[in-house]
Amino acid sequence: MYLIVIITINYGLLNFIISNGGVVGGMDNWYERSFGEDYIRVYKHRDRQGAADEVRSMVGWLKLPVGSRILDLCCGAGRHAIPLAKAGYRVTGVDLSPVLLREGRNADKGRKITWVQSDMRRLPEDVIFSGHFDAVTNLFTSFGYFEEDEEQIKVLGQMKRALKPDGRFVMDLLNDGYVRKYLVPHSTREIDGIIITENRRIEHGFVFKEIDIQEGNAPARKYRERVKLYPLSMMINMLEESGLIVDQVYGDYEESRYEERESPRMIMVGHSR
Repeated sequence: MYLIVIITINYGLLNFIISNGGVVGGMDNWYERSFGEDYIRVYKHRDRQGAADEVRSMVGWLKLPVGSRILDLCCGAGRHAIPLAKAGYRVTGVDLSPVLLREGRNADKGRKITWVQSDMRRLPEDVIFSGHFDAVTNLFTSFGYFEEDEEQIKVLGQMKRALKPDGRFVMDLLNDGYVRKYLVPHSTREIDGIIITENRRIEHGFVFKEIDIQEGNAPARKYRERVKLYPLSMMINMLEESGLIVDQVYGDYEESRYEERESPRMIMVGHSR
C-alpha cells in the first residue's frame, strides 16, 4: 500500500490533502482548513438577503432595544452580523477564519462591526467578553465541530461568560431527526464553471460531508466537514448545565412549531441564568 502526501497552496491557504486508497484523510481540526476561499464558493447560494430576513425574525425573538450589544459567535463573512448592525445594534463578530473575517470587513462598508479572530472555545481574555453582551447568536450550524462533548460544552461556557445576567441567545443548528430522515447522500452542482460534488453520511452520531471542487483540468480540491448531531433534549441539558435556559424552540425562521423529524432547523431562543 502506498501513502501519497500532496501539499498544495490554493488562494493563499495551506490545504493538506492526504490520499490513501482514494480516501481523503484526517478529521482533526478540519474547521481550520475548510473555511477558506473555496468555502465561499461552496456556500455562495447562502445569500445576504436571506440572512437579512432571518435577522428580522431574530430581532423579534430577542426583544432588545436598539443600541444593545450582540456577539455573533462564528460570524463567518458577516451574513448576519451586518444586517444586525444595520438594524441599530452594536455588533461584535468572532470567527476563526481569517479569510471569512476579511470578507466580512470588506462587506462592512460603514465599519460598524468589531471583527475578532478567535477560537469559539477560548474567547480573548478581554473585558468585553466577560458579561458585556445583551445577546449572543450562534447561527448556520456553527456548533458541534469537535469530537468530544466536553469541547462543545466549552463553547456554551464562553457564551454564558460573554452574556450579561439575563442576556439572550439564539442558536440555529441542524435538526438531528430531520437530517437522519432526509439526508441527501450525494449531490453535484456547478457554479461559475466549477463543479462541486458533495457526499454525505452519518456515522457515530456525526454527519460527515466530503466536498470535491473541480476547476478545469486542475486536480480536485478536497475538504471534509464533520458536525455532531444533538437531539433537542440533549442540547437543552447541555445548555442548562452551562447556565443557559431555553425559552422557545422553532423549526425555521418563519417561527414554525418545532417537530422532531420534520423541522429543517432546530432554533433555540433563551436566556442566561
